[in-house]
Amino acid sequence: MEPERSAESEANYRKEWKEIMDCLYSYPCIGMWIPFNERWGQFKTVDIAEWTQQYDPSRPVNPASGGNFFRTGDVLDVHSYPHPDMYLFDSKRANVIGEYGGIGLALKDHLWWNDRNWGYVQFNTPKDVTDKYEEYINMLYDIVPRGVTGAVYTQTTDVEGEVNGLLTYDRKVVKVEKDRTAKLNRKLAKSLEK
Repeated sequence: MEPERSAESEANYRKEWKEIMDCLYSYPCIGMWIPFNERWGQFKTVDIAEWTQQYDPSRPVNPASGGNFFRTGDVLDVHSYPHPDMYLFDSKRANVIGEYGGIGLALKDHLWWNDRNWGYVQFNTPKDVTDKYEEYINMLYDIVPRGVTGAVYTQTTDVEGEVNGLLTYDRKVVKVEKDRTAKLNRKLAKSLEK
């Protein structure tokens, strides 16, 4: 069940969503519109997704990344932590694991907070993080043939108290074994070309 919004709140959301799309329309790096994330403020999902598709038919629409699921838009997007898994499928849309991972490594002197850091799983060395990353990559080999068309690792950098990035918050330290991680990613990408 989606929460109710006041008429004023709904009008404000629609105005700001249109302004976002108008502002970013010409950016080629915007590959998809996603009006909602993880149920945060999600409401009238079908209506909002259909309006978004009509307003900009040049891009696919992911109605709610990891949120409440409705048969609308171009993408079914689940979030699965910590390991990748696809527990829903839709034969008419792209099936995506929009978030997985969350492998934590807190590195002193590169933190937003010194004492309240968080990741779905915590490790102490880049080797341990890379071992777990490889385990998750290997799981994708089994999931992709079942119809998964994309998977997004969370996340590229630490964000405030979340220490589950591949890079530290200040972008000064790579927290995985860089060459090994690149090799794992290239191997997975190559396997998907078949």
